[in-house]
Amino acid sequence: MAKRELNLQQQQHELTRYLRDPEHCTPPDSMNAARVKVYRDLVFNNLLTLLSGTFPVLVRTLGDADWRALLRIFLRDHRAQTPKFGEIAEEFVGFLASEPAALSERSWPPFMVELAHYEWVEMALQQSDAEPLPTSDATLLLERPLRLSPLAWPLAYSWPVQEVGPDYRPQQPPAQPTLLLVRRSEDFTVRFSQLSALAWRLLQRIEQEPHLDGHQQLQALAVEAGMAGAADFMDNGLALLQQFHEQGVIGLDEGHGGR
Repeated sequence: MAKRELNLQQQQHELTRYLRDPEHCTPPDSMNAARVKVYRDLVFNNLLTLLSGTFPVLVRTLGDADWRALLRIFLRDHRAQTPKFGEIAEEFVGFLASEPAALSERSWPPFMVELAHYEWVEMALQQSDAEPLPTSDATLLLERPLRLSPLAWPLAYSWPVQEVGPDYRPQQPPAQPTLLLVRRSEDFTVRFSQLSALAWRLLQRIEQEPHLDGHQQLQALAVEAGMAGAADFMDNGLALLQQFHEQGVIGLDEGHGGR
């Protein structure tokens, strides 16, 4: 059979389809088979190296064969929106979270998406260009509106992502969510800590309603918790604000005046 005559654009299109999905597509007839194989392996191995370092627990939990199969699906079906290698991991997490139909081709751990997000968070905070909050006066926490540091992320997961791994693969989520604070310290170390439901909600409120001062935030939180008017609740809440302030998790929002 005579080889098809393809223009440059058609050749590039066929080559791209082959590099993304070599199991179901063929390379252009005019290209040297050995050279195309080099390109194919280079593309996949670059992606493998790039993402394996970001998701080490997910890699060990899935095993090499399933991890490679997952990356094959991602390479085949996803169209990157960024030219930056450092942002490919974020797109990978977004791709998994979108629950593409291709993932139904085989069975995956039910916690996979949240585990991937949990692992990505560490890299995202390490590479973030955000600045820590400026130094502020802790004695004004109740009087001034508060800010959540862009380097401190309160997160909620259905699965105990900090415990999941090759030796612990739960099939049902626990009754209570996993509430975490992930923050970057001055030395660029990313620290994870578990939060109580009230502590997590307090940080969420500060992020959502930055116009409220610390006293108003604690009062509103007390109402939500059914503890309005409880003096010990306000005292414990202030201690929590002071702890978060010392850690650089929150600060004063100087853009808003006091009460």
